[in-house]
Amino acid sequence: MTRAFGDFTPEQMSYASAAIAVLPVPYDGTSTWIKGADRGPEALLEASYNLEFYDIETKTEVYRRGIATLEPVTESSSPEAMADEVERRVGQILDDGKFPVVIGGEHSVSIGAFRAMARRHPGLSILQLDAHSDMRDEYEGSPCNHACVMARAKELTQSITQVGIRSSAREEQHNIVPERIFYAHRIAEDAAWQQRVSEQLTEEVYITIDLDVFDPAFVPSTGTPEPGGLSYREVMGLLRRIVREHRVVGLDVVELCPNPAAKASDFLAAKLVYQFLSELYADRE
Repeated sequence: MTRAFGDFTPEQMSYASAAIAVLPVPYDGTSTWIKGADRGPEALLEASYNLEFYDIETKTEVYRRGIATLEPVTESSSPEAMADEVERRVGQILDDGKFPVVIGGEHSVSIGAFRAMARRHPGLSILQLDAHSDMRDEYEGSPCNHACVMARAKELTQSITQVGIRSSAREEQHNIVPERIFYAHRIAEDAAWQQRVSEQLTEEVYITIDLDVFDPAFVPSTGTPEPGGLSYREVMGLLRRIVREHRVVGLDVVELCPNPAAKASDFLAAKLVYQFLSELYADRE
């Protein structure tokens, strides 16, 4: 992988001076339906070259803070080994004082990031935006399967909030905390849902976004597109509120399964990352 996030100057992409570090993890070892999430990071990075880097809503150019793209995580011998390597790499980003953005790959790539965050941020909350609850204890013989990612998160913190969920298995129900899950069908009927999400979170928040949280009308290119999802405006509205009311310490965006004949999902994923970063740094101008 040779692409970087954004078409910036070498100085603006230098890790030494950048405030933000993008870590690609092109891993697709445990997905169970449509394969191709390992191509997601490259597709997102390619689409990022076509963004306008002035953000209209914040009137900022966050790239001037510096956005460095690191060499991808290539460990793929097992989901457990991949998670260990992601933990090491994200931990280094945090220790270097930079804001980490992990781009997947399937959702299992988030497990290592959760571990690195929890070690450095006691009292951490994890906010999951997803179509699936991902609360299985293990799946297909592995506790690090993409279907288990939030069960692994729950081992690190009890402050987990799940948003946009509309698919869940019976064997996950013992791990789900009903008052901390915002089902997509109920969001549509709750004008105060974003406020209630924010009220559940602690001061420091890590955000994990599975792109299938979006309705397939917005993002068809995912491994398991589920109908009845959220819109781009709903997701950005929530992210904007969380940024303003909490300290967000990291982000991952996963499960882009690109279709070469339809680039809209790739562009939305790149725009989502950049607009989130614009909101995150808007008050620091």
